[in-house]
Amino acid sequence: MTDAFPVPDGAYAADPLAPLEPVRIALVDDQQLVRAGFRMVIDSQPDLTVAVEAGDGLQALRLLADHPVDVVLMDVRMPHLDGLQTTARLTAAAADGGHAPKVIVLTTFDLDEYVLEAIRSGASGFLLKDAPPEEMLAAIRTVHRGDAVIAPSSTRRLLEHLVTALPAEQTDDSPAHAAVEGLTEREREVLVLMARGRSNTEIAGDLFVAEATVKTHVGRILAKLGARDRVQAVVTAYEAGLVRPGA
Repeated sequence: MTDAFPVPDGAYAADPLAPLEPVRIALVDDQQLVRAGFRMVIDSQPDLTVAVEAGDGLQALRLLADHPVDVVLMDVRMPHLDGLQTTARLTAAAADGGHAPKVIVLTTFDLDEYVLEAIRSGASGFLLKDAPPEEMLAAIRTVHRGDAVIAPSSTRRLLEHLVTALPAEQTDDSPAHAAVEGLTEREREVLVLMARGRSNTEIAGDLFVAEATVKTHVGRILAKLGARDRVQAVVTAYEAGLVRPGA
């Protein structure tokens, strides 16, 4: 554990796009050493702070009801209430007008069967538990911004691995295929580039359009697909067969 979370002399460089107030983080994991390692790295950053720690889903829901946060690092396997159910309840609260933090699911490759369910439960990204500290920090900042790329790289690798294992979902009469059919040709181009991990700035350069135009396209794509964020939209693209693993 300690080898996975080394804190070098001096904190990592803060995000230049960081908000004025630190991003509030909740750590939800039944292993105290995992939470301690994450906290040590996160609290080394001036633009991030750990506001809540919980050892299971039920405790997390109780604490988050009184202490709203911006991003949750959520383990999958926990006692009392697992990470998928906890994420779904947080999302449901948002649907009822409550506050919903962004959720990053903590996973390992032997838990790939949970990835799609996590997205459907409301997760906005994935993080391998043995990821280097800089990747964890990038994941938090990326998910918090919302309109950034679907990085870290583990998110795309997990999605590709999952869709490879679920070819049955890529059918012409699937809901995903029907949703993608409703996109314009330009919106499909943008969605494919999103699936390749391209940022709005990079997509604008690829398509020779203004970044504001890309943001408009992304917003319309999310609305048409009924997706909460880019990760959900990209999963729909994979399920519909618009994007193929490794493409």
